[in-house]
Amino acid sequence: MTRLSQAALTALPEGIAAPRYDRSTVTNGVVHFGPGAFHRAHQAAAFDTLLAHDPRWGLTGISLNSRGVADSLNPQDGLYTLALLDLETSYRVIGSIGRVLTRDDPEAILTALAHHDTRVISSTVTEKGYCLNADGALDLANPAIATDLEAARADDWTPASFTGWLVRGFQVRRHAGLPGVTVLCCDNLTDNGRKLEAAALALAGEIDPDTARWIADNVAFPNAMVDSITPATDAALRTRVAHETGLEDAWPIQRERFTQWVIEDRFAGERPALDVAGVTFASNVRPFETAKLRLLNGAHSSLAYIGLGMGLETVADAMADSTLAAFVERLMRVDIAPSVTPPPGLDLDGYISDVLARFRNPAIRHLLSQIAWDGSQKLPYRLLDTVRDALAAGRSVERLALPIAAWLRFLVRAANEGRTITDPLGPMLLARAGDWRSVLALREVFGDLGSEPRFAHAVAAGLASLEAGQPAPAGV
Repeated sequence: MTRLSQAALTALPEGIAAPRYDRSTVTNGVVHFGPGAFHRAHQAAAFDTLLAHDPRWGLTGISLNSRGVADSLNPQDGLYTLALLDLETSYRVIGSIGRVLTRDDPEAILTALAHHDTRVISSTVTEKGYCLNADGALDLANPAIATDLEAARADDWTPASFTGWLVRGFQVRRHAGLPGVTVLCCDNLTDNGRKLEAAALALAGEIDPDTARWIADNVAFPNAMVDSITPATDAALRTRVAHETGLEDAWPIQRERFTQWVIEDRFAGERPALDVAGVTFASNVRPFETAKLRLLNGAHSSLAYIGLGMGLETVADAMADSTLAAFVERLMRVDIAPSVTPPPGLDLDGYISDVLARFRNPAIRHLLSQIAWDGSQKLPYRLLDTVRDALAAGRSVERLALPIAAWLRFLVRAANEGRTITDPLGPMLLARAGDWRSVLALREVFGDLGSEPRFAHAVAAGLASLEAGQPAPAGV
C-alpha cells in the first residue's frame, strides 16, 4: 500500500478532506513542543484550518523525549490523518506540520526558536513536562532542571527540560535583537500560562538575569484551555484509516467531533486568527478551564481508577455500569459543580449532561488505563483543588475522596503484581503503596491536604467502601 505523503494526496478518495491550501507557500510561524496525539487532534487541526486563510502559521514540531512522531511523520511530509468520531466517522488529512525535530538535532531546534518568522511557541508536554512542584512553582530540584542549571554555566549549552529550551531560545532571540513571542501552554494545568511564565522567569533568573528581564518585557504567556476527548491510536484505527483512505498512515489520530479551545487574549505580537477555526478568545480563561478540569477531567479520572478496580476497560464500559455512572453523575452535580463558577452563558447542568453524553459516545474507545497515566500530576488539578474548596466551605468530601481511594488501590495492585506505572513519581508511589497514609503524606502530590483529618477520614471510608465492592461510600 502507498504511504501517505504530499505526492499521494491526489489518490485520496472522494469524501476524505485534504489541506485546502498550497503547502509549498506555508511559512512556519509556530514552534510546538510535544506534537503527540493531543496536539495533533486539536491545535494542529485548528492551524490547518487557519492556513487556508493565512499561510504564515505553519508548525514546526519538537519532540524532546522520543523519535516516534518524527520517524512517523517526516517520511509523510508531516501529513497525518485525523478521524473524527461521531455517529458517522469522518476523515481529514492534516497538513499544518512541516517537520518534526528531536533533541538529536539541538541546533535545528534552536534555529526554529530563534527564527524571525516564529511568533508563537506552544506546548503540550503533559503536566509532568513543566517540572513544577506541588505548589505549581518551578521545582529547582527536578533532575532535568538541575541538569539545565549546571549546563547553563557554559555559553553554548543544550537544555534538558522544556522550560530550559524556552530560556535558551529567549537568550538567542535577545542577543539577535529579535522581538518577543507568545508562549501558549495547552496542557491541563490551572492558570497554565501564569505557571509557565513564573517557571520560565525563575529558571532564567537563576541562569541569566538579563534574559529574565527580557522575558518579562517581551514575552506573553496567555492562559488556555483545550477540550476534546482523544483516545490513543490503536491497530483498529490504523486499519480503518488505511481502508478509508487507501493509504498507509504510520500514526493517524482520532478524537470526538466536539472540540473547544479557549485562549486568553494576551499576545506579545500578532494574534493568529484562529477564530476561523472556532477558537474562542476571552479576557479570562479561568472559568472555562475550571469547568473542564474539575467536571470533565475530574470525572474522567474518577471513572478511570474506580472502573479499573472493577475490571472495566473503557470509559464507555464504565458508563454502561449503572451504579458507577450514577455515582459519577452525582459526584459532578452535587460535589464538583458547587466549586465551579461558570463563564457567562454556560449552564452547568446542561454542561454536565453534555459531558456525560460524550462519555457514552459509542464511537469512542477511550481506555481507562490511558486516563490513569500520571495520576500524581493530574489529580491535584482534577480533584484535589475541588476537595480543598469543599473543605473550606464545610461541604462533605466523602464522594470526592472515593476516586483518590481508588487511585491508592490502583497503586497497591501495581505494587503487588510487580508492575511499573506511567507516572514520574512511580517508584516512590509504589514503594509506599502498602501504607496509604504515607502516600497521602507526599507533599509533591497532596501539599498540606494529606494531613487534613476530614480528608484522611473520607479516604479511609472510600477504601473501606471499595474493599466491600461498593463504588460509593456507605450511606452516601
